[in-house]
Amino acid sequence: MQIARRKSKHLTCDVLKDMNKVLFKTQLLSDQKNTVEDVKLLKTQYGFSGIPITEDGLSNGRLVGLVSSRDFDFLPCKDKGVLLEKVMTPLSELIFADTSVTLAEANATLSKSKKGKLPIVDKDGNLVSLIARTDLKKNRNFPLASKDDHKQLLCGAAISTHEEDRHRLSLLVDAGVDAVILDSSQGNSIYQIEMVKYIKQTYQDLQVIGGNVVTAAQAKNLIDAGVDGLRVGMGSGSICITQEVMAVGRPQATAVYKVAEYARRFGVPVIADGGIQNVGHITKALALGATTVMMGSLLAATSESPGEYFYSDGVRLKKYRGMGSIDAMENRASQARYFGEKDKVRVAQGVSGSVQDKGSIHTFIPYLVSGLQHGCQDIGAKSLSQLRSMMYTGELRLEKRTASAQVEGGVHGLHRWAMR
Repeated sequence: MQIARRKSKHLTCDVLKDMNKVLFKTQLLSDQKNTVEDVKLLKTQYGFSGIPITEDGLSNGRLVGLVSSRDFDFLPCKDKGVLLEKVMTPLSELIFADTSVTLAEANATLSKSKKGKLPIVDKDGNLVSLIARTDLKKNRNFPLASKDDHKQLLCGAAISTHEEDRHRLSLLVDAGVDAVILDSSQGNSIYQIEMVKYIKQTYQDLQVIGGNVVTAAQAKNLIDAGVDGLRVGMGSGSICITQEVMAVGRPQATAVYKVAEYARRFGVPVIADGGIQNVGHITKALALGATTVMMGSLLAATSESPGEYFYSDGVRLKKYRGMGSIDAMENRASQARYFGEKDKVRVAQGVSGSVQDKGSIHTFIPYLVSGLQHGCQDIGAKSLSQLRSMMYTGELRLEKRTASAQVEGGVHGLHRWAMR
């Protein structure tokens, strides 16, 4: 049996990549001597069954047909060993295009033919790529999706700075990962610096995000090591108590401004990680120099986030915990993140709690985007890059608000109120 496919324990990246695949490269291909059962196994593993059939089972082999679930949906169970050549749609009945076709022309052909797949072949009939109707629908429904040069969804993965994670990194690279995040509460360590240098020497094209850091000096060490991006924040998350328990950290606005002001000289983007409680905080983080923001509690109670809903006092909630909480430390990965694998006594740097349901992310994210747009409009910035420029030139100024000013700027003087 010849089925050409990647072998990887990290199938998450494979699945994310395959969801929007245009070029199959070394992915799922079968030859005529594979069986219906083989295709069903691939469908179970990867979620789709529209597979091109080549003479030798190689991705650049001569195309002889195409098989999909329509070809075997109603086959009796006893016929699962039937060869694909008996059930596939042969090349003579397929609609295909040559390599001179443009993407727009290929899309038009697919739309006009009402077929699900359009194979692209060279002058010798060898398979070059495969365009799927689902790709067109996804491009239409998700025009802002993050993709690479091959129109595949970008995929990132988190790893630790431990020696054994170098093997995990190798498997992730084989699976097609685009970026790795070094997951550590304190990024300014010799372990992370050595890991960054190792990654950049071994996988030059792989993007590396380091952190967390809160000072320009910490950022300098990681930038010198070769990071492509930085996460900023220590103890500012809603479920993090590092500043309170360890007396370590920095106010998030100051940390973002100081790190971003230094990192921008080297073209290194900054992620504001933690402290985002509402739309206004997103606007502040971006104005202070952050390129993007990470949101935990704000998104933790959306329908798409992991975990089950439960009710308490009539309120629909989801459990939410910090990686430094005692609950999370039952997992070795959490202990590694806080350098506590060998500790006999656990010291919590986070808490466990719950957050109120916010509905679907498909309605909540547009709300956040709209709020950010209104914030920029009120400030007078036409774009986020202009927003940051206004701050660095002094046109946009931030002022410290007193306790009474904060009361004045919020809801006050009402017996009862609701945000509706």
